[in-house]
Formats: sequence, C-alpha cells, structure tokens
Amino acid sequence: MKVTAGEVAKSFGQFADRALVEPITITKYGREHLVLLSADEYARLKRRDRQVYRASEVPESLAKAIEAVEPSDASELLEQSLAGKNT
Repeated sequence: MKVTAGEVAKSFGQFADRALVEPITITKYGREHLVLLSADEYARLKRRDRQVYRASEVPESLAKAIEAVEPSDASELLEQSLAGKNT
C-alpha cells in the first residue's frame, strides 16, 4: 500500500494498524520516502542481516566456531574434481 506523508499525518493510527498486516510505503513529493512496518517484520528482517568482518577483526568466538567446522564428504569430492582427480 502506498500513501502520502500527508495522509499518514492525518490518520496515523489507521495506517499504523494497517502496517501490522502489510508494509505501508509513504511517499513525499511523489517519491517513495519511508516504509512503515510492524515491529515483528522489522525484527525478522534484522535477523537476516549479515555481519562482515575484516579477517583481523573477526571475533574470537566466531573464529573458534569456524575452526571447529569439519569439511563434508561433498567438499572432498569437489576438491578432487577441481584438482582433476575424478574418482
């Protein structure tokens, strides 16, 4: 749903309730400006955020978790295939 900033200013409660069901795109001067969405939807989107680190800045707990991962059988097959050792 798209509405103008003026419409939201006049009937915020109505649009806030509607945002619990679907995101509301708010336009300003005819252009998309903001999106009003539920706190649950915002939290869902935030969980999907990915963290990016420089190698020298990886937190120790994450580095240990990465070190503890064992390669799968599929990764060994890929390594062999890339090395030209088809089995």
